Amino acid sequence: MKLINWASIVLAVFTLILTIVFFTWWAMKDSVVFGNEKFDQVKWMQSAATIETECKRGDMAYHLQQRILVRGTPREAVAVLLGRPSYEDSNALEYDLGKCMHVYHGLRIFFDENNRLLHSRISSH
Repeated sequence: MKLINWASIVLAVFTLILTIVFFTWWAMKDSVVFGNEKFDQVKWMQSAATIETECKRGDMAYHLQQRILVRGTPREAVAVLLGRPSYEDSNALEYDLGKCMHVYHGLRIFFDENNRLLHSRISSH
């Protein structure tokens, strides 16, 4: 009986530690995976057609998202800065980041009814 109680405690502690590690990684993954470089407009534009590099724009995405794309920026200014999007609809633009960590990612930028930037997120496909 004591062995079962001890095993239950060990399992609970292991589960708690694993949960903490997972959610810490999840909260920091964008900065770790997509934050290796500062945004460079020339490199961004040149990477649009690149197929040699898997995570072609991913290294700049976090810096771009956190430091360059400011809430309220006009949609036209974002399009001039980043070029032609991979996907576009009435309230969002999406730019292909490439295959990062074995999954294809995109930088999705959302706009309000006045075509002003609301927020952006890195999404996986």
